[in-house]
Amino acid sequence: MGGRSGPSTILACLLLLRPPAWPACPAACRCAAGEVDCSEHALSEVPRSLSANTSTLWLGYNFIMVLGPHSFPALPGLLLLSLPHNRLGLIHSQALVGLGALRELDLSNNYLTVLSPETFLPLTNLAKLNLGSNRLGELEPGVLRSLPQLRALHLQDNPWVCSCSILPLWRWLSHNREKVQEKSLLLCRVPELLNKYPIMALGNESFRQCQETSLSTRHYIAFLIIGPFSFMASIFFCTFMGSTIVIYNSLHKERHFWRRP
Repeated sequence: MGGRSGPSTILACLLLLRPPAWPACPAACRCAAGEVDCSEHALSEVPRSLSANTSTLWLGYNFIMVLGPHSFPALPGLLLLSLPHNRLGLIHSQALVGLGALRELDLSNNYLTVLSPETFLPLTNLAKLNLGSNRLGELEPGVLRSLPQLRALHLQDNPWVCSCSILPLWRWLSHNREKVQEKSLLLCRVPELLNKYPIMALGNESFRQCQETSLSTRHYIAFLIIGPFSFMASIFFCTFMGSTIVIYNSLHKERHFWRRP
């Protein structure tokens, strides 16, 4: 009995001691020790077969145009995500869910025109964000407020519109100068009078004409809806009152007529 079970026991021990097989690497990528390099492979979307132990993901120089909802599999250990030189024009508010450990995000040299604060809410540990060389004319302050650990921000080479709409961003930049990288390249594009003028050189007097009580887009939409409705209501009211007066006068004249001898 003992002789028969000996080889089986040894084989079982060898199988337990054998190191687990490494997860498969996506076909268009190179993988090594948690680093996945998928650069320059004409990818149009993020590979789905990424290992959960991925710590660094390079996706630069591809043709990714959109990051839709849950574009990435769960990557709880991902620390660096690099997406420069794609054709990225849209990032869904749920695109980065599952990347809570991320420390560095590079979105430079893309076609981004607007960013939603909700997109960055999952990135509570993000320390470095590169938005340079995009098409951003303004940036909602909520985007930056949703990143409590942010230590380095790149915003250079964007067509910034230096009007009242940039006032919240200017305030954030003024209070966080140490976090802003390459300040000399943070320039106004519009209006023409301020073309190539450094945003960080603007002062309070530059925004003197901007009213704190400026109306939001929702207010303007409400006015556009209420205006025509009020106009139609006033016409109806005037018509109703006019008709009532006419009818009243007609009845009054009739009573006068029948009272005559």
